[in-house]
Amino acid sequence: MYQGEVMTDFVTADQGDGVLGRLIHATNAHNIDAIVACFASGYRNETPVHPARGFIGRDQVRRNWEQILGFVPDIHAKVLRSSVQDGVVWSEWEQHGTRRDGTPHVMRGVVIFGVEHDLIAWARFYLEPVQEGGGDVDHAVRAQVARQEG
Repeated sequence: MYQGEVMTDFVTADQGDGVLGRLIHATNAHNIDAIVACFASGYRNETPVHPARGFIGRDQVRRNWEQILGFVPDIHAKVLRSSVQDGVVWSEWEQHGTRRDGTPHVMRGVVIFGVEHDLIAWARFYLEPVQEGGGDVDHAVRAQVARQEG
């Protein structure tokens, strides 16, 4: 496992500074109105690995979080590392909780936020479900690049 240097100080919900702190507080309080209030009305979400999932607007943020909190009512988020420069926040996230069916929910990844007027104006979203088990790195690379015979 990589043991490199942290980009900046660890961001916790207790720090609460700026929009990233507000978003962490709101998420962990399960407060949909406060989550949505972190985003600009014209918020743009890009999900480069899944381009069809991109959207514009806070209404979709609300619909997403209504579903998330409905299916994972005890969700907890933390930012493991973050870096801020010129209104752009790079953040490494972990979210975990228990789904209503009792199975674990864990997502990890990076979200890059553009911040304008202390609101999230845009994001490039790379947060994905954690895959437990599966093959090793050799298997994963082979699966990604091997040509399917058929």
